Amino acid sequence: MRVIFNLNIERLALLRRMRAPALSVGLLLLTSTTALAELRAGDCARAAKYSEGKRGISMLVMQNGRTIFEHYANGGSADGKWPIFSGTKSFWGIAALVAVHDGLFKLDDHVSDTITEWRSDPLRSQITIRELLNFTDGIEPAPHLHRESIRDRNAMAIRLSILTEPGSAFTYGPSHLQIFSELLHRKLNGRSTFAYLEGHVLDTLGLNHLEYKKDRRGNPLLATGFKLTAREWARLGALVLGRGFCRGQQIVPEITLRQAFVGSFANPSYGLTFWLNRQAPTGREIDIESMLDLPWQRANWMNICICNDAPADMLVALGSGYQRLFIIPSMNALIVRQGWGAKFSDADFLRLVLGQSR
Repeated sequence: MRVIFNLNIERLALLRRMRAPALSVGLLLLTSTTALAELRAGDCARAAKYSEGKRGISMLVMQNGRTIFEHYANGGSADGKWPIFSGTKSFWGIAALVAVHDGLFKLDDHVSDTITEWRSDPLRSQITIRELLNFTDGIEPAPHLHRESIRDRNAMAIRLSILTEPGSAFTYGPSHLQIFSELLHRKLNGRSTFAYLEGHVLDTLGLNHLEYKKDRRGNPLLATGFKLTAREWARLGALVLGRGFCRGQQIVPEITLRQAFVGSFANPSYGLTFWLNRQAPTGREIDIESMLDLPWQRANWMNICICNDAPADMLVALGSGYQRLFIIPSMNALIVRQGWGAKFSDADFLRLVLGQSR
């Protein structure tokens, strides 16, 4: 059954055409040079104590390219790999931008140009690659795609129901990136999408031979699956802070990378696989994981932020169980937090790290 979201379609169409002004916000976020106070080891230690009390296993803080604090507890260790769950998504977001730079596609190309089965569908034919990557394509979230027993996730994903007008709602789940997986597979003329990620992103970051979840046809599950140490995950943050340059190589051009940090009409706080704090300091603080537990129709992503007291240019790669990679360009800083999944407050943790606890 097709359900159409209650929306002023003319307004939506206008907003979907206004991508260039939205991108200018992304430029501001990434290029902010406002100097904030240096992070202090004592504040980080207080944050680590809070995290440890919430079953945290690792915490790593880096600023200006050097480690200023590192702490392990509850069975964690510097060389211990830990599931980052949906933090995996952000690596694929970077790979998508590399593919844009390689000329495989443009973000505002229609998916149906490649997945031709969609051309005759009045709604699917409108979906853009950008909407796949910011989860506003209107396709059902389909958490069942995580099941290990699936033979062909890609084929299943492209047959999923569409729930709402493309661009009108944020529906978080594995479906969107799995459809992107099929699109990239076809753009690569059947070559391995994971090999593309390895050759263009992971190998340069020194993340060799990562294990990943795949179906019986070998299709990778893009939504989750990586296990990384805190130091390994920090390399993704270093790539962002380096404006696409990391370990002696420009992985993705800065102007292309900026596209990842632009929100959508349906969710201004989610870019292309990265969460944004752009509505701080006036937005209402929320627990993103709690919001994601709600049915998509009930979630309200307007005027929200992760932490009022963190800089508005903060970006987050986020995994369930409060796995976090916080990236703050204006402070040239990153913070990794991993844990067992006990109740945790991003905002309280960040206030402690930043020395701004209330």
